[in-house]
Amino acid sequence: MNIRYLLDTNAASYAINRKNSAFDRRLTRCTMAELAISAVTEGELHYGAARRFSAPLESVIERFLLAITIIAWDSAAARRFGELRARLEREGQVMGGFDMMIAAQALALGVTLVTNDRAFARIRRIEDWTE
Repeated sequence: MNIRYLLDTNAASYAINRKNSAFDRRLTRCTMAELAISAVTEGELHYGAARRFSAPLESVIERFLLAITIIAWDSAAARRFGELRARLEREGQVMGGFDMMIAAQALALGVTLVTNDRAFARIRRIEDWTE
């Protein structure tokens, strides 16, 4: 597996919508083999389309999902989730459950998490491609 970057849900949305020139420039410097999303992100994308009752959006999302590697939630990610959640609780920090699952998966894979969500600031190895 040549994956170097895990796109969080916000980054995946930027990749789908192609409305941020900085993100688009950075994205074009990667091969699709270097990019992946978590199955958690896949769920969040489907939720967004279902919430909007948008068949066109669902179609665009489906095309994106056919082109990108989707990493299943596994035992290694679950272990890192437990460690991450315990550390953040000890430090008195809060992070949403799905965000924590995506961050834990990036940590388990040893890849860089691509996001522009400040909630991930406590996680090592993140990049914001929107700047």
